[in-house]
Amino acid sequence: MKWFHAALIAALIGMPGAGIAQDTQATPAKPVQSATPPVGTDASRPASAKDSPAPVTPPVTGAQAEGPGKDAAHYMIGPEDTLQVTVWKEPTLSGTFPVRPDGMISLVLVGDLPAAGRTPMQLSDEITTRLKKYLQDPSVTVLVMAVNSQRIYMMGEVGHVGPIALAAGMSPLQAIAAAGGLSPFANSKKIYILRSEAGKQQKIPFNYKQALKGDSTQDIKLQPGDTIVVP
Repeated sequence: MKWFHAALIAALIGMPGAGIAQDTQATPAKPVQSATPPVGTDASRPASAKDSPAPVTPPVTGAQAEGPGKDAAHYMIGPEDTLQVTVWKEPTLSGTFPVRPDGMISLVLVGDLPAAGRTPMQLSDEITTRLKKYLQDPSVTVLVMAVNSQRIYMMGEVGHVGPIALAAGMSPLQAIAAAGGLSPFANSKKIYILRSEAGKQQKIPFNYKQALKGDSTQDIKLQPGDTIVVP
């Protein structure tokens, strides 16, 4: 019997595949690297988006911020305008000053002085002359910051009664259009303009229908303070 058991064991050992479990080991698979980097990293953004600087808004220049002041050479100051007076290196003497209804302004050291009817350059020269009593070589700049004196007034049968801003070269036809046009009850042939000159009131007739036809006699240049009456 011993020889039978020995032969059986030898036969089992010699069978193919009996040692596979002992000799075979699982080889770990190499991780597969993605060619596309993960979203959110710097490499995932295009170079233009990462390297381009943010757009810069250009600063506003002085000429853009001056408004009416940039045409100060020929403008005639009027009542209710607002002026900016700058005395170089003297902030206590500088500031924004309204022109009173009587045409005057009030400044430190200078006191009251007339501003209406003068150009900013003329007013600057006057302030400079008065400040020479207190300062050595004062340098004064005057800018018109708000134009409130250049107005005309609409009365009667128009869309909007009251003051409107006077544009350069504005005609009565343009002023009526700016006021919303004539009402259905307006007498377009009997319109007139009231104007004060040298203390006297002048009445200037205006025919709306003739102006629409291009009649040159109706091409009237409006002046500050004019009142257009539409009966």
